[in-house]
Amino acid sequence: MAKDFDPHRLDVRRFAEEGAELSVDDKLPRFRRLLAETEGTEAAERVVHWGARGEMHNARHVHPDIWVHLEAEASLPMVCQRCLNPVDVPLEVSRSFRFVADEATAAKEDDEAEEDILALSRAFDLLELVEDELLMEVPVAPRHDVCPEPVKMSAVDPDFEAAQPEKEHPFALLGRLKTGKS
Repeated sequence: MAKDFDPHRLDVRRFAEEGAELSVDDKLPRFRRLLAETEGTEAAERVVHWGARGEMHNARHVHPDIWVHLEAEASLPMVCQRCLNPVDVPLEVSRSFRFVADEATAAKEDDEAEEDILALSRAFDLLELVEDELLMEVPVAPRHDVCPEPVKMSAVDPDFEAAQPEKEHPFALLGRLKTGKS
């Protein structure tokens, strides 16, 4: 059943009518924007595990409820903003989306609905949705829970202070000018 569904051009209604499921392990480079958030060469070997399940409620109704349940997880190699060492940041997404007839309906119902609402499409890019949802989980400042090395919290560098030339007092210079001594 899953072979009939292309995640780049998903017919959402048919996916939900059949109660279809997709479960995929994709390499991280397939998600360009997510890859741009990473550091290091091992990112190319990382895998994004994701799955989607379609569901239809009130199938005999004129406007049935069309749902897609999405789950995704990945671990991104990033740089800890506290100690500046590499850190693996785990990302997890578990969301459900209700699809409605068009963008206008989605915009109108989105304010009152607790669930996420999207416009129905016969060529919906599910991979883009997976990437969007994972990107929203990326922390602004990734960091270790406990850094592997103690973080130096000093703002003073003694070597920097020692390297500064000693400044002459401005009135001493005026006094020498006044007396004519150089």
